[in-house]
Amino acid sequence: MDTMRDRFAPVVSQVLDEDPRVAVVLAEIGAADFQETARRHPDRVVNVGIREQLLVGAGAGLALTGMRPVLHTFASFLVERPFEQVKLDLGHQGLGAVLVSAAASFDWPAGGFTHMAPGDVALLDTLDGWTVHVPGHPDEAETLLRHAIAAGDDRVYVRLSLQANRAGHPVDGKRPLTVREGRSGVVVAVGPMLDAVLAATEGLDVSVLYTTTVRPFDTAALRRATASAGTDVVLVEPYLAGTSTAVVNDALADLPHRVLGLGVGRGELRRYGTLEEHVAAHGLDAGSLRERISAFLARRDAVPAAS
Repeated sequence: MDTMRDRFAPVVSQVLDEDPRVAVVLAEIGAADFQETARRHPDRVVNVGIREQLLVGAGAGLALTGMRPVLHTFASFLVERPFEQVKLDLGHQGLGAVLVSAAASFDWPAGGFTHMAPGDVALLDTLDGWTVHVPGHPDEAETLLRHAIAAGDDRVYVRLSLQANRAGHPVDGKRPLTVREGRSGVVVAVGPMLDAVLAATEGLDVSVLYTTTVRPFDTAALRRATASAGTDVVLVEPYLAGTSTAVVNDALADLPHRVLGLGVGRGELRRYGTLEEHVAAHGLDAGSLRERISAFLARRDAVPAAS
């Protein structure tokens, strides 16, 4: 199976051919994949080199002229390093752009902590007006990329990852899907966490919601699910644990409820290892998830918790 990032250059290149308003801005990463496209559209494929602040600033400049810029590099260099430019050049000026990242939380462990970004979604969540897509399969990535580019002048973040579920689902960039129905709680699986969640909850009487769009979070769908499954909610996110617990707490504020936030821990893992070893170390493999979810559901009289 190809990767989500394998879909990025072909999709954006096709859109560049079709829509003269679209431009792509790169910071060296991924530039080789756009060589042919750059020959066709030399004024709309811009490589600023390893200058990530300029990447965002140049995208904002293009947006000021009425263009729809698509900006791409690793997540740590797209959201964290140029955060001031994301905040001011785009947000403060009310400009739209599509930020498309690679490497996710720890997709390239050999790159070290500089190339890891488990806090990217939480950081963007401090800003107003962002849509955040977290596809779980290359087919979903392609669909959500097209949605993002076509989304008028909105600010959209598309988080690509090497982690992927075995099969894609018919996502629409808005509503979550009910994958399994139960009566003893709701487990929300985000993007590439779905397969592990389904394996972890096999035989448990819980509903499983699958979402690839976490901002805005579809709280209405969550409330519908809790109406039949109960208000114990487990969030399984492929980035910083607890990123969406406040959203869920707000959605259920008028109801007695408990929330468990599972995801990437705050502790830095200082060994390179493999992607799979990092998943296991953060307790996001199916076996660890089953233990943590089962223990949470068994403590129905416990104080509401997030971890």
